[in-house]
Amino acid sequence: MTFIRCSALALALLCPNLLASERLEDGKRSYEAICASCHESGADGAPVVGRPGDWEDRSDLWEGVLFEHAESGYIKMPAKGAASHATSYDVEAAAEYMLHITYPDRQTD
Repeated sequence: MTFIRCSALALALLCPNLLASERLEDGKRSYEAICASCHESGADGAPVVGRPGDWEDRSDLWEGVLFEHAESGYIKMPAKGAASHATSYDVEAAAEYMLHITYPDRQTD
């Protein structure tokens, strides 16, 4: 068990891009399963992923506010996109994926 933890820590320290790309893949899967039905079409006024103009009037606090809204719901968007089975990790990874697709040059935390 200790070896596995040390290996995971070493991997995280030596290959942060690998872990980031894994989280991005997780986010893509969550996005496709939970978020895409509204954020691909703009249903009920949802900002469309990949269209920066749809996101312009969003908060300057960006990630934190986006994660909070995705987790708790906002205006017409239900909490966790109505996927009660989704974990906080699923929701945050999906939100990060959406930001990455919409603003590929913008750094996320």
